[in-house]
Amino acid sequence: MSGEASLVRATDGRVPGRRGIATRGRLLACTAELLSSTSYRDIKVIDIAREAGTSPATFYQYFADVEQAVLALAEELAADGAALAELVRGDWRGDRAMETSRGIVKGFLDFYEEHRAVFRVVDLATEEGDLRFQRLRTRALSGITQAFVEVVGDLQHEGKLGPEVDPTASAYVLVSMLAHTAAHRYGFEFWGVRTATLSEHVARFIHWGVTGRKPPEQKRPAAPRSRAGR
Repeated sequence: MSGEASLVRATDGRVPGRRGIATRGRLLACTAELLSSTSYRDIKVIDIAREAGTSPATFYQYFADVEQAVLALAEELAADGAALAELVRGDWRGDRAMETSRGIVKGFLDFYEEHRAVFRVVDLATEEGDLRFQRLRTRALSGITQAFVEVVGDLQHEGKLGPEVDPTASAYVLVSMLAHTAAHRYGFEFWGVRTATLSEHVARFIHWGVTGRKPPEQKRPAAPRSRAGR
């Protein structure tokens, strides 16, 4: 039996086999798909079962209700978020720091986009005070937050940042900026700020926030020569 199967149980306490794990995964995938276009409070078990090509009875073998399925998706989100920490523990020396910053922004935007529908529910439920979703959101972002705390703290210990810098506060600010940017990137696009431009600016703020150094100047394309100057 796989390690994955040993962590998953049906509603009656049984450990499902390979087919059961596949069915559960399909139900979760269909739930996530429906969340991308429908409020989770409007999603019915029969909607998920129909999308998955199975029956409500099969759904209830794995989840007590729609909310439990959404919580399971949020659990996956929290687990996937741990990988973001490795991006922060990159190379912050010299010019490489800017590439590390860009890698963090790209990685975070990709992570958020992959889980956008679930993040939307998690953020809403967190705002409403649901502690279950709040804890899962915290778990999803705790890895990258702690990595920022460690990196900023190490640079401070090396004397590259002054004593006025609070590593924890810096980490919270940087992660909040990343999360807000990811959540509202399409709104920014609507107002004419392209994601590429937005990402570069966020990366520059991260560079400054982590290293305390002004980011390197961006290379601007050379202006085209006029015919008169030829």
